[in-house]
Amino acid sequence: MKNLFDIKGKVALVTGASSGLGARFAKALAMHGANVVLAARRAELLEEVKKDVEVFGVKCLAIKCDVGNSDEISSMVNQVKAQFGRIDILVNNAGTSGLSAAETQSDEQWEAMMRINVNGAYYVAREVGRIMIEQQYGKIINLASVCSAYALPDLALSAYTTSKGAVLMLTKSLAVEWAKHNITTNCIAPGFFRSEMTEPTLKDPGFPTTIKTRCPMNRIGNEDELDGALIYFASDASSYTTGQILFIDGGWTSI
Repeated sequence: MKNLFDIKGKVALVTGASSGLGARFAKALAMHGANVVLAARRAELLEEVKKDVEVFGVKCLAIKCDVGNSDEISSMVNQVKAQFGRIDILVNNAGTSGLSAAETQSDEQWEAMMRINVNGAYYVAREVGRIMIEQQYGKIINLASVCSAYALPDLALSAYTTSKGAVLMLTKSLAVEWAKHNITTNCIAPGFFRSEMTEPTLKDPGFPTTIKTRCPMNRIGNEDELDGALIYFASDASSYTTGQILFIDGGWTSI
């Protein structure tokens, strides 16, 4: 019987791969046999992740790229195409966060959030989507958040929640547009996991109360608890699944 979760030899591009969930996603894909392209703004950190990925005997390419810059994204995609000839899997993970009260938030703070979390996700999907349309195959995995569907009274995250809410509709829209090209577009929406980006939120004095009252499991997620969803969406096990949002949140969205 065919292993529906087999991704051996596939080419996967992971944005925001220099740390946190992005680095974990890259390693999980490599563990399952995919060749991995790492993309992020901090090239020096990518080299460390590259070493961890290559331990699994796969090919790995690290590319410095700011997803808020469409020219850099085009250059990145061209480099991947030249190196591997195709892109089978996109993990559209690059993002930013930050606590800021709406009434004091500056235009610059708001626009920076939208530039990375919304524009960046769209620009990367657009450029990679062109390759996937050409090859008539692709698996796009966007990253949202439990905060894409729920506002948190204890945490000032209005810009972040708005940007991640947009990722949900981007996922659904691309799923509908590109289904005819044998491209699936799905979204993982994590609860709170420890990473460089979430550290300020986890250290907020109100966060323990938020977890206690909002999360039935009463804890943050462990880094490997997203691996199953990632491999499902990246493999042919999800060949008839598109436009879906999978919340992995310890029961948060069930309340």
